[in-house]
Amino acid sequence: MADLRFSRRELTADEARFTYSPSIVESCGPIPEHPAIIGQPRAMRALEMGLSIPGKGYNIFVSGDPGTGRSTAIRLATAAYANDLSQLRDIAFIHNFRHPDTPVAVTFRPGEGKAFVLAMKNFVTRLRQEIGKRLAQSNRIDSKTLSTLAHTLLTEIAEKFTDSTIQTHVHHIQQDLAEHAYLFDQDSPQEIPNGSFFLRYGVNLLVDHELTDTRPLVFESHPTFANLFGSLDAPGETRDERYLPFLSIHAGSLLRAAGGYIVISAEEMLTVEGLWEAFKRFLTTSALVIQNATLSPSRSAGIRPEPVPLSLKVLLVGSEDSYDSFCEHDPDFLKLFKVSAEFDYTMPATTENIAGCIGFVRMIESEERLLPVDTSAIAELLRFSALAAESRDELTTQLSLLADLLRESDYWAKTMGTTAIDKDVVLRAIQERDYVSSVTENRIFDEIASGEMIIALDGHKTGVVNGLAVLDRGPSSFGTPTVISATVAPGNEGIVNIEHEAGLSGEIHDKGLLILEGYLRKRYARNFPLSIYSGICFEQSYAEIDGDSASSSELYALLSAIGEIPVKQNIAVTGSVNQMGELQPVGGINEKITGFYHVCERLKLKNHPGVIIPVQNIKSLILPYEIIEAIERKEFHIYPVQTIDEGMQILTDRLAGSRNQKGNFPPDTLNRAIEDRLKDLFEISRPQN
Repeated sequence: MADLRFSRRELTADEARFTYSPSIVESCGPIPEHPAIIGQPRAMRALEMGLSIPGKGYNIFVSGDPGTGRSTAIRLATAAYANDLSQLRDIAFIHNFRHPDTPVAVTFRPGEGKAFVLAMKNFVTRLRQEIGKRLAQSNRIDSKTLSTLAHTLLTEIAEKFTDSTIQTHVHHIQQDLAEHAYLFDQDSPQEIPNGSFFLRYGVNLLVDHELTDTRPLVFESHPTFANLFGSLDAPGETRDERYLPFLSIHAGSLLRAAGGYIVISAEEMLTVEGLWEAFKRFLTTSALVIQNATLSPSRSAGIRPEPVPLSLKVLLVGSEDSYDSFCEHDPDFLKLFKVSAEFDYTMPATTENIAGCIGFVRMIESEERLLPVDTSAIAELLRFSALAAESRDELTTQLSLLADLLRESDYWAKTMGTTAIDKDVVLRAIQERDYVSSVTENRIFDEIASGEMIIALDGHKTGVVNGLAVLDRGPSSFGTPTVISATVAPGNEGIVNIEHEAGLSGEIHDKGLLILEGYLRKRYARNFPLSIYSGICFEQSYAEIDGDSASSSELYALLSAIGEIPVKQNIAVTGSVNQMGELQPVGGINEKITGFYHVCERLKLKNHPGVIIPVQNIKSLILPYEIIEAIERKEFHIYPVQTIDEGMQILTDRLAGSRNQKGNFPPDTLNRAIEDRLKDLFEISRPQN
């Protein structure tokens, strides 16, 4: 006779409880007053390397979740190179006398651009004065006299600015004045030129580093053609009486960042059609072409300023998904962005990282003049950080989450009339967060309580299991039970995913269903074909389902239906399963357990409700204190399991059974009943001779 006894493991309140002691503040070591980037050693090393290598293509893609310190890290990393001004250049455009629609680009050492502007203004002023004197003596001035006068006035400029482009420009000015001498003949019918004529000798200084003492660091959060590359005024839109193409040019963020760094949002870059392709051309050539991408050829009048050679480091900031998308769809991407600085969303809960988090809390408290934060509040904030990381051994690197909770705790402390932020205040802030974001959650609970959503939380059913799902609503998420049902009949179709047939199943969920069939074949159908038709469905679910965290729930329902074995309805289930029948950890475990507990509380269930979870998820448990208290009172239970057999034993109070030396399951066991039923289905499905 087989021994049908079995043991089940249940978490005690002490095992389910997780807290940080207030003494952690004193025991974690020195607390930095102004902590830098916490818990991101790999990303910081990548930034340091990328910023240090001047080679072509060593631009940096900074990936990670918002709030993990990406922008702060960039500021800190670039600050180490802020005093290197060797690459800075003043950038200006001047009139092209031979081809006016192609303004000439000129670069200067820092400060020389402003000096050139002043020198040209002084030239124009003196030129007009000298012309006025000569016209006062005579009604006309010939081209030779005008050319000689220009040469005299421009000699000082030519001697001071020796760049070949400036020398050519000076020569063209002399020629231009000589060619337009007829305009100054007062006896001719031509109109004497006013001030607008001399604008052609001016300078459009777009980048002036006269007062710059650090390398530029430009954050471009809204990249467009105009914001990045600059823009051009169309004819008729310029403020000058006479349209001069070189005066119509406006600088973009790339010009302002020349010699330094520019930080661009990767996701925003892709929202503008054609922008990424244009930006790639700039990175490939290292020369900026300013043009209006939105103007029609007729409005832009064919204006094409000379390309401007630029030296700068580009840092694209985006998510991991956007980085993967760039790598997958653009073969040139990794040639242009050879360095990837990936910011992790969690960090080990080491004493150093804990001290850094405490230092960050103290810094926010001081800088924003919040109420004093005592050690019990800090311990609760650290517990919240672990909850966000979904691990007792880790903390979240999204320190902005801690800062937000701290600010809200300060508000509630003042509302409650307390003089400091303590544990109770932090818990109140968390409770208020849950309250204001629980509209959808309460609506679902109301539907369960009223019977609109058909779900049994008591008794036994065959082929029906209560799974656990997580629903996201903006920044918040909550867990809710969901009914998973399975039906079985003779046939050869195998397992039919009803969600897939209805177009409501994602690829990962589809894979999970195929794993179930593999498990049945390995576990039971060793000596006979698997001949079943089974339909698996999420009842009263009308949105797409994806992920494999319900695969164990689906398998429990399927095994119950095959063996015609009733399972408990007061125990909800979550966990992923592989073909070996081993449970695998899932995400959102705390939300799932909390959601099921709240439903049981709402319905005032006292029939020992509980949940089955993968044993690996124990380290992820950071549950509300009310659930810990319920576990202490034996009013709620958490069962960690390693295999499907363990879970089925808890759901049925029957031994699963293992194969003996002859390869048979013992009588009166779960697996024997399931295997016998599969054999019966095969016999029914087999063609009769």
